[in-house]
Amino acid sequence: MAAALKLLRRYSYDDYKEWEGRWELIDGVAYAMAPAPYPKHQRVVFQIAKELDRTLKCGECEVYIAPVDWKIDKHNVVQPDVAIFGEEPSKQYFTKTPILVVEVLSLATALKDLTVKFQLYERVGVPYYVIVNPESEEVEVYKNSPNGFQKEEFDEEVTFLWPQCQAKIDFTKVFS
Repeated sequence: MAAALKLLRRYSYDDYKEWEGRWELIDGVAYAMAPAPYPKHQRVVFQIAKELDRTLKCGECEVYIAPVDWKIDKHNVVQPDVAIFGEEPSKQYFTKTPILVVEVLSLATALKDLTVKFQLYERVGVPYYVIVNPESEEVEVYKNSPNGFQKEEFDEEVTFLWPQCQAKIDFTKVFS
């Protein structure tokens, strides 16, 4: 099996920017983005972005929703559903690690969001990773630590803190 893995082509950002349609590149592996998400998925994405934007207390941070590229390095380019970035984007993409990433699960993305992206976000030091299942209305919040992501406990509202900044999501408003 290891020999087979070595035969797989490892793509780069130069390849990625030439492709038609929406793609993500994780550790050099190309992932086609699913067709347009269901309306409920998009409604949850919108409500989360609205909550974060309403509660964000940080002068240099902004809330963004997909599709927007975060180019981690030449072999990793992702499009989080919702992210808070503390930098101005270049003309084409962000380069710095976002403070918070939210992925809203769908049938087409759940496996990737729960495994490959989870590991990538943990490895590159995303401070907060939120995984939302719009169908079951279940939410998992992970905070990065020296030991990797640690699951955070919360009720209906979760507060995200980082130096001189904060944001909140009230999930009763997201799912109402």
